[in-house]
Amino acid sequence: MVMVVDDSLTVRKITGRLLERQGYRVVTARDGEEAMQQLAEQLPQVMLVDVEMPRMDGFELTRRVRGDEHLKDIPIIMISSRTAEKHVKLAEEIGVDHYLGKPYQEEELLRHVAGFIAAVRAAENHKD
Repeated sequence: MVMVVDDSLTVRKITGRLLERQGYRVVTARDGEEAMQQLAEQLPQVMLVDVEMPRMDGFELTRRVRGDEHLKDIPIIMISSRTAEKHVKLAEEIGVDHYLGKPYQEEELLRHVAGFIAAVRAAENHKD
């Protein structure tokens, strides 16, 4: 399962369809607040998070996820039109696993999602 968190309905639909065509189950949230509510009920293997959103932006969402014992290991790919070094650096500092600029290359996004899911599965298998 992949969670797509973006205030743009178009981005949620396009990204969701792209992932579903690859066989992923997709859940979406309009902002960080909605994402946190959903995370209380279901845990995705990867989160795709926009930076600029109402109520709770992607940076604050990432801080909350990293600060929660049950959520802290979920890989986060931040996708934003904000590609200045300061945004990328802040994302890295707060625990974003990968930062992509918008518009992203579909193949690159899919490669990162697949890689993180494989790593999550390997870690789960290693625990057993």
